[in-house]
Amino acid sequence: MALETPTWLNLCFVEKILRKSEGDNSIQVIDIFSKPATNKGDNYTSDMIRVNVEFSREQGDCKTTEKKSIIVKIAPIDEGARKEIILKARLFEIEMLMMTDTLDRMNKLLAPKYRLSGKGLYVQKENPMFIVIEDLTPLGFRMADRLAGLDLDHCLLAIRGLAKFHASSVAVCEQDPSQKQTYRRGMFSHEHPTEMRAFFYMAIKTLADEITKWPEVSRYAEKISKFTEHIYRVGAEISKPSEDEFNVINHGDCWVNNMLFKYDNGGKPIDHIFVDFQLCVYASPALDIHYFLSTSPSPDVIENSKSVLLNEYHNTLVSTMQQLNCKTQPPTMEELKATLKRKASFGMIAAFTVLPIVLCNKDDVKDLDEMMGGDSFNNEAYSNEAYRKVMTKRIPLYDEWGLLDV
Repeated sequence: MALETPTWLNLCFVEKILRKSEGDNSIQVIDIFSKPATNKGDNYTSDMIRVNVEFSREQGDCKTTEKKSIIVKIAPIDEGARKEIILKARLFEIEMLMMTDTLDRMNKLLAPKYRLSGKGLYVQKENPMFIVIEDLTPLGFRMADRLAGLDLDHCLLAIRGLAKFHASSVAVCEQDPSQKQTYRRGMFSHEHPTEMRAFFYMAIKTLADEITKWPEVSRYAEKISKFTEHIYRVGAEISKPSEDEFNVINHGDCWVNNMLFKYDNGGKPIDHIFVDFQLCVYASPALDIHYFLSTSPSPDVIENSKSVLLNEYHNTLVSTMQQLNCKTQPPTMEELKATLKRKASFGMIAAFTVLPIVLCNKDDVKDLDEMMGGDSFNNEAYSNEAYRKVMTKRIPLYDEWGLLDV
């Protein structure tokens, strides 16, 4: 079903938003044009509408006319699993806090040379709940091809951005320790509703059923099926911050669709920025690193350049923390690798649950309500040949590392 622009998103309402975000009561909206901001499969936890606005404002004795594009990100209104997960898990509240407070502080620390996100322009907490965000498309940012996987140039930009995100979050948490408690839930939390857990249970069950048809790895089906009972507990345990370890505010949903890239005239990526901050969590940076590496790089990058990416992450983290005068000591490379090894199950969980969505053919894409319409996923993503090709290599490794034994 096509996304329709809600009736409340009209000229008067957009004028109110612009006046507040621009701090200018002389603004008068002349016209608006709205359309869906994403395609099906690009965004799962909200409805996103791009609004192109033509407006006038007074500047001295003159009245000037300008154009601006904004993104309105609306919490789901239709009843279903998607609405239950987003509202009960308070995902929009987390993004509102990130975009109006924490990210604002992080961006100011890194300015003017770098920024992590677009600007949050306006929030409304109920009836309906939505966030208005700067549209990054006019600045030249766009999504990369999730089906191809990110090449090394894209991955280096992304991993540097991740290190800067983490480093600046350390600085903010030093200034304001209450931030650590604000972002305590993330993707895996015992405070989350049963619908959130059901997503992961159903994903693993679907995978276990599917690999019985894959002769290369069918012998692991029983182990993966048993892992269904433990997936959420394992995820929650890994996500708990330990006082004696290095912790950061993680993006929490760090995959190819939650970042945008800018390109030069030759098509080479030259800049990177994050979007979607609903699952941010204070924990080990291993969460974001595993999540990104398990879902977003091309197979070639993962097989041949993983150490290059880890070195880039570590170097950028250390140098950025030094620039920001952080008192916290960054981990050594050896400590980082040891943490990644201890928390390797997080990467496996991402490969079991998020990677099939990443590699799903555009014609087979389903939204959360369609996926969760039965006892197991109604989702062709798991029978996708690209996913099978990746997982027949990874599953034996997970077993060799002992990750399937719970």
